[in-house]
Amino acid sequence: MKRFLSVLGSTGSIGTQTLDVARKLGLKVCAVAANRNIRLLEKQIREFKPDLAAVFDESAARDLKIAVADLPVRVVSGMEGLCEAASYSKADLICNSVVGLIGLQPTLAAIAAKKDIALANKETLVAGGAIVMKAAKAAGVKILPVDSEHSAIFQCLQGCPDKKILKRIILTASGGPFFGWSTEQLKQVTPEQALRHPNWNMGPKVTIDSATMMNKGLEIMEASWLFDLPASKIDVLVQRESVVHSLIEYVDNSVIAQLGVPDMRIPIQYAITWPERYVSPVKQLDLAEYATLTFARADEETFRCLRACRNAMQRGGLAPAAANGANEVAVRLFLEHKISFTDIGELVSDAAQHQPDVAGDVSVDDILNADAEARRYVLKVSGCMR
Repeated sequence: MKRFLSVLGSTGSIGTQTLDVARKLGLKVCAVAANRNIRLLEKQIREFKPDLAAVFDESAARDLKIAVADLPVRVVSGMEGLCEAASYSKADLICNSVVGLIGLQPTLAAIAAKKDIALANKETLVAGGAIVMKAAKAAGVKILPVDSEHSAIFQCLQGCPDKKILKRIILTASGGPFFGWSTEQLKQVTPEQALRHPNWNMGPKVTIDSATMMNKGLEIMEASWLFDLPASKIDVLVQRESVVHSLIEYVDNSVIAQLGVPDMRIPIQYAITWPERYVSPVKQLDLAEYATLTFARADEETFRCLRACRNAMQRGGLAPAAANGANEVAVRLFLEHKISFTDIGELVSDAAQHQPDVAGDVSVDDILNADAEARRYVLKVSGCMR
Protein backbone atom coordinates (compact mmCIF):
# COMPACT_ATOMS: atom_id res chain seq x y z
CA MET A 1 0.00 0.00 0.00
CA LYS A 2 1.05 3.63 -0.48
CA ARG A 3 0.87 5.84 2.58
CA PHE A 4 2.74 9.00 3.49
CA LEU A 5 2.75 9.52 7.24
CA SER A 6 3.39 12.41 9.58
CA VAL A 7 3.98 10.99 13.06
CA LEU A 8 3.42 13.38 15.95
CA GLY A 9 4.88 12.15 19.23
CA SER A 10 7.24 9.86 17.34
CA THR A 11 9.55 9.24 20.32
CA GLY A 12 6.77 8.12 22.68
CA SER A 13 5.38 4.63 23.19
CA ILE A 14 2.67 4.87 20.51
CA GLY A 15 4.90 6.85 18.18
CA THR A 16 7.72 4.30 18.22
CA GLN A 17 5.24 1.48 17.61
CA THR A 18 3.73 3.49 14.75
CA LEU A 19 7.16 3.71 13.19
CA ASP A 20 7.58 -0.03 13.68
CA VAL A 21 4.36 -0.59 11.72
CA ALA A 22 5.57 1.83 9.03
CA ARG A 23 8.90 0.01 8.89
CA LYS A 24 7.28 -3.41 8.40
CA LEU A 25 4.77 -2.15 5.83
CA GLY A 26 7.40 -0.14 3.97
CA LEU A 27 5.53 3.16 4.36
CA LYS A 28 7.06 6.58 3.79
CA VAL A 29 7.40 8.78 6.88
CA CYS A 30 7.66 12.33 5.61
CA ALA A 31 7.42 14.21 8.92
CA VAL A 32 8.09 13.48 12.59
CA ALA A 33 7.52 15.50 15.75
CA ALA A 34 8.60 15.13 19.37
CA ASN A 35 8.81 17.13 22.58
CA ARG A 36 12.51 17.09 23.44
CA ASN A 37 13.95 13.57 23.12
CA ILE A 38 16.28 14.54 20.29
CA ARG A 39 18.62 11.59 20.80
CA LEU A 40 15.92 9.15 19.72
CA LEU A 41 14.49 11.62 17.22
CA GLU A 42 17.86 11.88 15.48
CA LYS A 43 17.97 8.08 15.13
CA GLN A 44 14.48 8.12 13.64
CA ILE A 45 15.42 10.86 11.21
CA ARG A 46 18.49 8.96 10.04
CA GLU A 47 16.45 5.79 9.48
CA PHE A 48 13.23 7.14 7.97
CA LYS A 49 14.68 10.25 6.28
CA PRO A 50 11.67 12.57 6.73
CA ASP A 51 11.58 15.96 5.04
CA LEU A 52 10.41 17.72 8.22
CA ALA A 53 11.13 17.32 11.94
CA ALA A 54 9.32 19.34 14.60
CA VAL A 55 10.60 19.70 18.17
CA PHE A 56 8.25 21.37 20.63
CA ASP A 57 11.04 22.43 22.99
CA GLU A 58 12.85 25.39 21.42
CA SER A 59 16.29 24.70 22.91
CA ALA A 60 16.10 21.01 21.98
CA ALA A 61 15.21 22.04 18.42
CA ARG A 62 18.41 24.09 18.20
CA ASP A 63 20.41 21.08 19.35
CA LEU A 64 18.70 18.84 16.80
CA LYS A 65 19.53 21.23 13.96
CA ILE A 66 23.20 20.84 14.80
CA ALA A 67 22.94 17.05 15.17
CA VAL A 68 21.31 16.53 11.75
CA ALA A 69 23.07 19.31 9.86
CA ASP A 70 24.43 16.68 7.44
CA LEU A 71 20.91 15.58 6.45
CA PRO A 72 18.38 17.24 4.11
CA VAL A 73 15.74 17.62 6.84
CA ARG A 74 14.12 20.89 7.87
CA VAL A 75 13.81 21.36 11.64
CA VAL A 76 10.99 23.50 13.07
CA SER A 77 9.97 24.18 16.65
CA GLY A 78 7.26 25.16 19.11
CA MET A 79 3.52 24.87 18.61
CA GLU A 80 3.87 26.46 15.17
CA GLY A 81 6.28 23.72 14.15
CA LEU A 82 4.04 21.01 15.58
CA CYS A 83 1.10 22.35 13.59
CA GLU A 84 3.26 22.48 10.47
CA ALA A 85 4.09 18.79 10.88
CA ALA A 86 0.38 18.10 11.42
CA SER A 87 -0.55 19.79 8.17
CA TYR A 88 2.48 18.80 6.10
CA SER A 89 1.52 18.86 2.43
CA LYS A 90 3.15 15.55 1.46
CA ALA A 91 1.44 13.55 4.23
CA ASP A 92 -1.89 11.85 3.57
CA LEU A 93 -2.33 10.54 7.14
CA ILE A 94 -1.43 12.33 10.36
CA CYS A 95 -0.70 9.98 13.26
CA ASN A 96 -1.25 12.06 16.39
CA SER A 97 0.19 10.32 19.45
CA VAL A 98 1.13 13.48 21.35
CA VAL A 99 0.31 13.18 25.06
CA GLY A 100 -1.93 15.80 26.64
CA LEU A 101 -3.95 18.82 25.53
CA ILE A 102 -0.95 19.96 23.51
CA GLY A 103 -2.37 17.70 20.78
CA LEU A 104 -5.53 19.78 20.25
CA GLN A 105 -4.15 22.54 18.04
CA PRO A 106 -2.17 20.16 15.78
CA THR A 107 -5.34 18.09 15.33
CA LEU A 108 -7.24 21.18 14.23
CA ALA A 109 -4.35 22.15 11.93
CA ALA A 110 -4.49 18.71 10.30
CA ILE A 111 -8.25 19.03 9.81
CA ALA A 112 -7.86 22.50 8.29
CA ALA A 113 -5.38 20.98 5.82
CA LYS A 114 -7.93 18.21 5.06
CA LYS A 115 -5.67 15.44 6.36
CA ASP A 116 -7.12 12.20 7.71
CA ILE A 117 -6.02 11.54 11.29
CA ALA A 118 -5.07 8.34 13.13
CA LEU A 119 -5.80 9.65 16.61
CA ALA A 120 -4.11 8.37 19.75
CA ASN A 121 -4.29 11.73 21.53
CA LYS A 122 -7.50 11.21 23.49
CA GLU A 123 -7.27 14.62 25.20
CA THR A 124 -8.07 16.25 21.83
CA LEU A 125 -11.61 14.87 21.93
CA VAL A 126 -12.00 14.98 25.71
CA ALA A 127 -11.45 18.73 25.85
CA GLY A 128 -12.38 19.81 22.34
CA GLY A 129 -14.66 17.08 21.00
CA ALA A 130 -17.43 19.41 19.83
CA ILE A 131 -15.02 21.65 17.93
CA VAL A 132 -12.94 18.83 16.48
CA MET A 133 -15.80 16.63 15.27
CA LYS A 134 -17.68 19.59 13.78
CA ALA A 135 -14.55 20.72 11.91
CA ALA A 136 -13.77 17.17 10.74
CA LYS A 137 -17.29 16.70 9.39
CA ALA A 138 -17.18 20.03 7.56
CA ALA A 139 -13.78 19.22 6.02
CA GLY A 140 -14.66 15.62 5.14
CA VAL A 141 -11.79 14.38 7.31
CA LYS A 142 -11.75 10.88 8.80
CA ILE A 143 -10.84 10.48 12.48
CA LEU A 144 -9.53 6.91 12.83
CA PRO A 145 -9.15 5.71 16.43
CA VAL A 146 -5.84 4.24 17.60
CA ASP A 147 -6.65 3.50 21.26
CA SER A 148 -7.14 -0.25 21.53
CA GLU A 149 -10.63 0.13 23.00
CA HIS A 150 -11.88 2.63 20.43
CA SER A 151 -10.28 0.68 17.61
CA ALA A 152 -12.13 -2.40 18.87
CA ILE A 153 -15.44 -0.52 18.80
CA PHE A 154 -14.62 0.87 15.37
CA GLN A 155 -13.84 -2.62 14.08
CA CYS A 156 -17.04 -4.10 15.56
CA LEU A 157 -19.10 -1.30 14.01
CA GLN A 158 -17.88 -2.13 10.50
CA GLY A 159 -20.72 -4.66 10.39
CA CYS A 160 -23.37 -2.33 11.82
CA PRO A 161 -25.81 -1.28 9.07
CA ASP A 162 -27.62 1.36 11.14
CA LYS A 163 -26.61 3.04 14.39
CA LYS A 164 -30.26 2.95 15.48
CA ILE A 165 -29.89 -0.75 16.28
CA LEU A 166 -26.87 -0.13 18.53
CA LYS A 167 -27.89 -0.46 22.18
CA ARG A 168 -24.62 0.38 23.94
CA ILE A 169 -20.84 0.36 23.82
CA ILE A 170 -18.86 -1.60 26.39
CA LEU A 171 -15.31 -0.38 26.93
CA THR A 172 -13.02 -2.86 28.62
CA ALA A 173 -10.40 -1.97 31.22
CA SER A 174 -7.53 -4.04 32.55
CA GLY A 175 -8.20 -2.69 36.04
CA GLY A 176 -4.52 -1.75 36.27
CA PRO A 177 -2.19 -2.96 39.02
CA PHE A 178 -4.63 -2.15 41.85
CA PHE A 179 -7.81 -3.95 40.83
CA GLY A 180 -9.79 -4.90 43.94
CA TRP A 181 -7.86 -2.59 46.26
CA SER A 182 -9.65 -0.47 48.86
CA THR A 183 -9.30 3.29 49.24
CA GLU A 184 -7.19 2.77 52.36
CA GLN A 185 -4.80 0.52 50.44
CA LEU A 186 -4.61 2.99 47.56
CA LYS A 187 -3.51 5.79 49.89
CA GLN A 188 -0.18 3.99 50.34
CA VAL A 189 0.54 3.46 46.63
CA THR A 190 3.89 4.75 45.37
CA PRO A 191 4.69 5.98 41.84
CA GLU A 192 6.96 2.98 41.37
CA GLN A 193 4.07 0.60 42.11
CA ALA A 194 1.66 2.51 39.88
CA LEU A 195 4.07 2.41 36.94
CA ARG A 196 4.10 -1.40 36.90
CA HIS A 197 1.17 -2.19 34.61
CA PRO A 198 0.37 -5.91 34.41
CA ASN A 199 -0.42 -6.08 30.67
CA TRP A 200 0.58 -3.01 28.66
CA ASN A 201 3.86 -1.20 27.99
CA MET A 202 2.96 2.49 27.93
CA GLY A 203 4.41 5.88 28.78
CA PRO A 204 4.37 7.06 32.42
CA LYS A 205 1.38 9.41 32.16
CA VAL A 206 -0.87 6.87 30.44
CA THR A 207 0.28 4.15 32.84
CA ILE A 208 -0.70 6.24 35.86
CA ASP A 209 -4.02 7.06 34.18
CA SER A 210 -4.63 3.34 33.81
CA ALA A 211 -3.86 2.75 37.49
CA THR A 212 -6.32 5.48 38.61
CA MET A 213 -8.81 4.46 35.86
CA MET A 214 -8.71 8.07 34.65
CA ASN A 215 -7.74 6.56 31.32
CA LYS A 216 -11.11 4.83 31.14
CA GLY A 217 -12.92 8.00 32.11
CA LEU A 218 -11.18 9.86 29.31
CA GLU A 219 -12.09 7.03 26.95
CA ILE A 220 -15.78 7.33 27.83
CA MET A 221 -15.67 10.96 26.79
CA GLU A 222 -13.64 10.20 23.67
CA ALA A 223 -15.99 7.38 22.65
CA SER A 224 -18.99 9.63 23.08
CA TRP A 225 -17.58 12.01 20.46
CA LEU A 226 -16.12 9.39 18.13
CA PHE A 227 -19.28 7.32 17.90
CA ASP A 228 -21.87 10.05 18.56
CA LEU A 229 -23.39 8.38 21.60
CA PRO A 230 -24.32 9.80 25.01
CA ALA A 231 -22.14 8.73 27.93
CA SER A 232 -25.18 6.92 29.38
CA LYS A 233 -24.85 4.37 26.55
CA ILE A 234 -21.18 3.68 27.27
CA ASP A 235 -20.34 1.15 29.99
CA VAL A 236 -17.02 -0.03 31.42
CA LEU A 237 -16.20 -3.67 32.10
CA VAL A 238 -12.96 -4.83 33.73
CA GLN A 239 -11.31 -7.53 31.60
CA ARG A 240 -8.16 -8.46 33.47
CA GLU A 241 -6.27 -10.23 30.70
CA SER A 242 -6.65 -7.35 28.18
CA VAL A 243 -7.64 -9.79 25.45
CA VAL A 244 -11.21 -8.58 24.87
CA HIS A 245 -10.53 -5.00 23.81
CA SER A 246 -14.14 -3.77 23.76
CA LEU A 247 -17.64 -4.80 22.75
CA ILE A 248 -20.85 -3.49 21.23
CA GLU A 249 -24.39 -4.61 22.05
CA TYR A 250 -27.32 -4.48 19.65
CA VAL A 251 -30.97 -3.94 20.53
CA ASP A 252 -31.59 -7.70 20.30
CA ASN A 253 -28.94 -8.16 23.06
CA SER A 254 -26.43 -9.73 20.68
CA VAL A 255 -22.89 -8.74 21.71
CA ILE A 256 -19.91 -8.51 19.35
CA ALA A 257 -16.35 -8.16 20.61
CA GLN A 258 -12.88 -7.65 19.15
CA LEU A 259 -10.12 -9.79 20.65
CA GLY A 260 -6.36 -9.89 20.30
CA VAL A 261 -3.15 -10.06 22.29
CA PRO A 262 -2.37 -6.83 24.20
CA ASP A 263 -0.17 -5.19 21.58
CA MET A 264 -0.84 -1.65 20.33
CA ARG A 265 0.52 -2.39 16.88
CA ILE A 266 -2.80 -4.06 15.95
CA PRO A 267 -4.96 -0.92 16.35
CA ILE A 268 -2.16 1.30 15.02
CA GLN A 269 -1.86 -0.77 11.85
CA TYR A 270 -5.63 -0.93 11.34
CA ALA A 271 -5.93 2.85 11.62
CA ILE A 272 -3.19 3.23 9.00
CA THR A 273 -4.45 0.57 6.56
CA TRP A 274 -8.24 0.89 7.03
CA PRO A 275 -10.40 -0.35 5.40
CA GLU A 276 -7.87 -3.00 4.35
CA ARG A 277 -6.04 -5.48 6.58
CA TYR A 278 -2.46 -6.66 6.24
CA VAL A 279 -0.30 -9.31 7.87
CA SER A 280 0.59 -8.09 11.36
CA PRO A 281 3.89 -8.30 13.26
CA VAL A 282 1.86 -9.13 16.37
CA LYS A 283 1.73 -12.57 17.97
CA GLN A 284 -1.28 -14.69 17.06
CA LEU A 285 -3.92 -14.95 19.78
CA ASP A 286 -4.12 -18.44 21.28
CA LEU A 287 -7.09 -18.50 23.65
CA ALA A 288 -6.06 -21.91 24.94
CA GLU A 289 -2.96 -20.26 26.44
CA TYR A 290 -5.22 -18.04 28.55
CA ALA A 291 -7.70 -20.82 29.40
CA THR A 292 -9.87 -18.35 31.33
CA LEU A 293 -10.97 -14.78 30.65
CA THR A 294 -12.28 -12.84 33.64
CA PHE A 295 -14.75 -9.96 33.83
CA ALA A 296 -15.91 -7.62 36.59
CA ARG A 297 -17.77 -4.36 37.03
CA ALA A 298 -15.68 -1.22 37.37
CA ASP A 299 -15.51 0.26 40.88
CA GLU A 300 -16.41 3.92 40.34
CA GLU A 301 -16.63 4.62 44.07
CA THR A 302 -13.03 3.68 44.86
CA PHE A 303 -11.53 4.89 41.58
CA ARG A 304 -12.90 8.42 41.69
CA CYS A 305 -11.41 9.56 38.38
CA LEU A 306 -13.85 7.38 36.47
CA ARG A 307 -16.88 8.89 38.20
CA ALA A 308 -15.43 12.41 37.85
CA CYS A 309 -15.15 11.97 34.08
CA ARG A 310 -18.71 10.68 33.78
CA ASN A 311 -20.00 13.67 35.71
CA ALA A 312 -17.90 16.08 33.64
CA MET A 313 -19.19 14.62 30.38
CA GLN A 314 -22.79 14.83 31.58
CA ARG A 315 -22.28 18.52 32.44
CA GLY A 316 -20.53 19.21 29.16
CA GLY A 317 -19.19 22.66 28.33
CA LEU A 318 -15.71 23.14 29.78
CA ALA A 319 -15.97 20.59 32.59
CA PRO A 320 -14.21 17.85 30.55
CA ALA A 321 -11.34 20.21 29.73
CA ALA A 322 -11.02 21.07 33.42
CA ALA A 323 -10.99 17.40 34.43
CA ASN A 324 -8.31 16.64 31.86
CA GLY A 325 -6.11 19.60 32.78
CA ALA A 326 -6.39 18.85 36.49
CA ASN A 327 -5.40 15.25 35.89
CA GLU A 328 -2.32 16.14 33.85
CA VAL A 329 -0.95 18.27 36.69
CA ALA A 330 -2.02 15.84 39.42
CA VAL A 331 -0.26 12.94 37.69
CA ARG A 332 2.94 14.99 37.45
CA LEU A 333 2.75 15.90 41.14
CA PHE A 334 2.18 12.27 42.07
CA LEU A 335 5.17 11.14 40.04
CA GLU A 336 7.21 13.80 41.84
CA HIS A 337 6.05 12.34 45.22
CA LYS A 338 4.26 15.61 46.10
CA ILE A 339 0.73 14.20 46.45
CA SER A 340 -0.74 10.78 47.19
CA PHE A 341 -2.27 8.39 44.68
CA THR A 342 -5.81 8.99 45.97
CA ASP A 343 -5.27 12.77 45.81
CA ILE A 344 -5.39 12.48 42.01
CA GLY A 345 -9.05 11.47 41.95
CA GLU A 346 -10.03 14.07 44.53
CA LEU A 347 -8.27 16.88 42.66
CA VAL A 348 -9.74 15.89 39.31
CA SER A 349 -13.25 15.73 40.77
CA ASP A 350 -12.92 19.02 42.64
CA ALA A 351 -11.37 20.90 39.70
CA ALA A 352 -14.12 19.75 37.33
CA GLN A 353 -16.81 20.78 39.82
CA HIS A 354 -15.04 24.12 40.30
CA GLN A 355 -15.36 24.87 36.58
CA PRO A 356 -18.45 27.06 35.99
CA ASP A 357 -21.16 25.95 33.57
CA VAL A 358 -21.22 27.69 30.20
CA ALA A 359 -24.03 28.50 27.82
CA GLY A 360 -23.60 28.01 24.09
CA ASP A 361 -20.60 26.94 22.06
CA VAL A 362 -17.04 27.10 23.37
CA SER A 363 -13.91 28.18 21.51
CA VAL A 364 -10.36 26.86 21.50
CA ASP A 365 -9.38 29.80 23.71
CA ASP A 366 -12.15 28.88 26.15
CA ILE A 367 -10.80 25.33 26.31
CA LEU A 368 -7.22 26.45 26.83
CA ASN A 369 -8.29 28.91 29.53
CA ALA A 370 -10.33 26.25 31.37
CA ASP A 371 -7.36 23.91 31.15
CA ALA A 372 -5.02 26.55 32.57
CA GLU A 373 -7.43 27.43 35.37
CA ALA A 374 -7.82 23.77 36.36
CA ARG A 375 -4.04 23.39 36.48
CA ARG A 376 -3.72 26.45 38.70
CA TYR A 377 -6.51 25.14 40.92
CA VAL A 378 -4.71 21.81 41.45
CA LEU A 379 -1.39 23.51 42.24
CA LYS A 380 -3.07 25.87 44.70
CA VAL A 381 -5.18 23.26 46.49
CA SER A 382 -2.28 20.80 46.73
CA GLY A 383 0.04 23.50 48.09
CA CYS A 384 2.42 23.12 45.16
CA MET A 385 1.93 26.56 43.61
CA ARG A 386 5.32 27.96 42.72
